[in-house]
Amino acid sequence: MKESVYKSYDELPLFLNADTVVKVLGIAPSSAYELMHEKDFPTLKIGNRLVVPKEKFIEWVKVHTEK
Repeated sequence: MKESVYKSYDELPLFLNADTVVKVLGIAPSSAYELMHEKDFPTLKIGNRLVVPKEKFIEWVKVHTEK
């Protein structure tokens, strides 16, 4: 697994694109695109782009790491 380039949530932009998701989670680009198309992943479609609001991303991570 790749190491995240971000050390805290405060460093994240307000909206995360696929490249940022890759860097935060330390996953492959193909995995990030798959994740961003999952039903429970909090993406917004703006034109042809998918972005993830920072606060929703943080909530998603907390929910999926509590198990």
